Amino acid sequence: MSIEISGKMPNFELNNANPSVGGNKVNFSDSLGSNGLIILFECNHCPYVIASIERINEMANFATSKQIGFIGINSNDASVYSSDSFENMQKRAEKGMPYPYLFDETQIVAETFDAKRTPEFFFFDGEGRLVYKGRMDDSPRDPNQVSSTELQDAVDSLLKGNIIQNNTTESIGCSVKWKSR
Repeated sequence: MSIEISGKMPNFELNNANPSVGGNKVNFSDSLGSNGLIILFECNHCPYVIASIERINEMANFATSKQIGFIGINSNDASVYSSDSFENMQKRAEKGMPYPYLFDETQIVAETFDAKRTPEFFFFDGEGRLVYKGRMDDSPRDPNQVSSTELQDAVDSLLKGNIIQNNTTESIGCSVKWKSR
């Protein structure tokens, strides 16, 4: 199963490891801003995510300032990487995270989205329709090597009322750690 471009956003409610932003449980519908919602599949152990944390936080703050919700989801099997446990998610959130950080313990959300990597972004418009999926930029491990900013370009296009030309990109990162596949 996967969500295709223009497909409707499903609604899930998950436990939030960052309750100071959004409370103990967060659902997607309540997170949808008037201009949309960015859903990020991420984790704690992946070097691609770790190297992108500052840029991810900047994107979350920018999105929020433009009435676009932003949530992170960890769908990894914590028995593969203990650093991806809910407790370790809470520890990471305590270090400063401007968005809800949700735990997809059953992996149903990652399966529904057909998420493949961390980090991987899904951007929905204000009507809850998918308008972009893929990477944030072309160099998640080294911000000095970034030459294209596909997620920012998609957000800018939507905010200007333009069609998003490059609506699907291949994410770059670590594979989602599945319980059984």
